[in-house]
Amino acid sequence: MTLDLSLTAIAVSLSSFWVAYFSIVWLIRSKPAWALDRPNSRSLHTQPVPRIGGLGLWLGVITSWLVWQIPVPVAIGAGAGMLLLVSLTDDIKPQPVWLRLFVHMSAAGAFVYWLMPGFSALAVWGAVAAVVWMTNLYNFMDGSDGLAGGMTVIGFGYFGIFALLAGDGNFAMIHFSIAAAAMAFLLHNFYPARIFLGDVGSIPLGFLAVTLGIWGWVQDIWSMGLPFMVFSPFIADATVTLVKRLLAGKKIWQAHREHYYQRIIQCGFGHRNTALAGYVLMLAVGGSALWADRQDPSMQFRMMLVWGGIYLILMVIFDFYQKNHRTRG
Repeated sequence: MTLDLSLTAIAVSLSSFWVAYFSIVWLIRSKPAWALDRPNSRSLHTQPVPRIGGLGLWLGVITSWLVWQIPVPVAIGAGAGMLLLVSLTDDIKPQPVWLRLFVHMSAAGAFVYWLMPGFSALAVWGAVAAVVWMTNLYNFMDGSDGLAGGMTVIGFGYFGIFALLAGDGNFAMIHFSIAAAAMAFLLHNFYPARIFLGDVGSIPLGFLAVTLGIWGWVQDIWSMGLPFMVFSPFIADATVTLVKRLLAGKKIWQAHREHYYQRIIQCGFGHRNTALAGYVLMLAVGGSALWADRQDPSMQFRMMLVWGGIYLILMVIFDFYQKNHRTRG
């Protein structure tokens, strides 16, 4: 990595960080009544908190992209913009599920059509479903102080490092700007949170995590399994929880408190410790992904199986602990 590239990475990150930081400070101090998240039976917080911190995060990111003229693939940038607008509208006044899903599928469909021209209908619909799932998965995991913000810093930070190691400076800057703005948000969101991401933050982040991950693979910047591994703590929790709710006959689109991270908090581990444990886990997974990315595909696959086994063991242990704890109580 050259000195010029290093200085540019620092400048991009700093501009994104400070614009996001002061934008979020303004949102916290103004406390707009139309953007307060008031606690309900499914909430883990007890006081009204502004829920549009993601707006400040994106102001930082977009400003750095424009100032430093960072090229973003059109289908990815346009899709994220669509999702940002409808999600901000939903944060202000809840929108119908069908409308949100239509926009999510439109953004995913436009990306897949741009990326996979000529592919079979089955492949295209499978890819659209994967993008829509990851887009919403990020939102599902945004329910604890500091968790989604920290995962964004770590996940997109790793993406930026991988891109730099592959020699793609522009692609690295896209991710460093997101990670830096997320760090600015995290300073206000770590327990006790003074502001939340809201859908305007989490939905576009989920979309960018999956689409930039796929684009990096298509451009041969990293292997297919690397982005999956980096965000696998989110993917494992949300996917297993969804399957369990389906098997129990519950409505999967309704808000709930059944994710593992939510249950861990309710068992007394707390927001702070849950977030810190999540950071350690994601740093470890990302580090192993960096190592595996330089190995042959069979080793990468084995590494993914190892982490899948670790997640399964941790979930089984916690399920047993919670069941036993309730029985004794």
